Amino acid sequence: MRDILITVVIVYLLFKTLRQVEYGAYLWTWLSLMNPHRLTFGFASTMPWAQVSAIATFAGMAFSRDRKPLPLQGGVVLLILLWLWMSLTSLTSINPPDQVLERWIFVSKINLMLLVTLMLLRGRQQIERLVAVMAVSVGYFGFKGGIFTIATGGGYRVWGPPGSMLEENNALAVGLVVVMPFVYYFYETTVRRWLRIGLLIAMVFIGASVLGSQSRGALVALLAMLMFLGVKSRYPVRFTALLVIALAIGISFMPDSWTSRMETIQNHQEEGSAMSRIYTWQTLLNVALDRPLVGAGFRADNIGVFMTYAPTDAKFQVFEGNVWVAHSIYLQALGEHGFVGLLLFLAIWLWCWMTAARLARRASALEDLKTWVPQLMRMCQVSIIGFCVGGAFLSLMNVDLPYYILIFIVLCKCAVDAQMQQAVVSQPAVRGMATMAQMPAQTR
Repeated sequence: MRDILITVVIVYLLFKTLRQVEYGAYLWTWLSLMNPHRLTFGFASTMPWAQVSAIATFAGMAFSRDRKPLPLQGGVVLLILLWLWMSLTSLTSINPPDQVLERWIFVSKINLMLLVTLMLLRGRQQIERLVAVMAVSVGYFGFKGGIFTIATGGGYRVWGPPGSMLEENNALAVGLVVVMPFVYYFYETTVRRWLRIGLLIAMVFIGASVLGSQSRGALVALLAMLMFLGVKSRYPVRFTALLVIALAIGISFMPDSWTSRMETIQNHQEEGSAMSRIYTWQTLLNVALDRPLVGAGFRADNIGVFMTYAPTDAKFQVFEGNVWVAHSIYLQALGEHGFVGLLLFLAIWLWCWMTAARLARRASALEDLKTWVPQLMRMCQVSIIGFCVGGAFLSLMNVDLPYYILIFIVLCKCAVDAQMQQAVVSQPAVRGMATMAQMPAQTR
């Protein structure tokens, strides 16, 4: 029954995409982030729905007049440059070619569909639909996981979408930290009381799910995100105090096993997992120092890299022969794509932060945009904080979720630029009418 329901919904959206191509962006986002077909147990679970949705989207674009030019703004240019640089480092990679090709194809699909999304959507309604699809796709697992955490007393870990990059408990937790500010955005902008109550409950369950993941990195990211969420909210002092109280209550209900695990943050030298990450980070740093421009290429988590570049200090001898993923977006970028790749990656998020701040100021003076763009841009900044802090402990560089923050900022910049241009064009006409009204009747 679940297979039939998912199939009917997807097929309906595929036909909808052929008529209104914007739905292709929503469908791709839903399928790539939530993997709803993986929640089934029959024929629907193995269908290549993502590929089919991409084909339908391109078919819709071929016959649609609704597609727009690609907005080649700073963040988009940086994303394309990073993509091209990843392609170059794939050619110079020292890792197994089949693994490198598999990861390059995966990343290229993500980047291509992100650029397609920028060509399909404009305006508040379409932007908010995309934000909602992203928030629901990931937030669903937070809502469900929060109920599970509360029901079991936090004794078990919460896992993410099966078969996705967010399946692991740590990755899901950081993904929920990234999503929560956008749930708050709808809480702030909706006028329906029942919806506000529902969104508030959803945020409580999502927060419980982050705690229930038992991820130490996500806990640090949650604290950082909540601090900025309080600062960026409409009532900073009141809301920050509310968040602190809610978090304290949530932590107080977690079991002793959770508390013991979180305490290892302070005693990382006595904790094997933390030391293995330091061992991996040193390995990737050694790769970058030896190959500063191009790094090792995609999939540096292989025995060849670790045998060549792993540190030989006595304290790391216990890890000899072991291989781990980067466990850090920064070391992942550095080890796989060199210092150039790391700089491009950091430049994307710096551009996003600065542009969001600038758009929030500009939109505050524009009548049609001041009710939503400033709030959405502030939530994008809060989400960036959550990703940059949580990502310091996880290999999430190639996950598509955080790049939707870039999409939101670029689309809002298009809206602000269009509104400001319209205001500039209309000013001469208004000024001319005012001058005519001031002229004596006999001179008219």
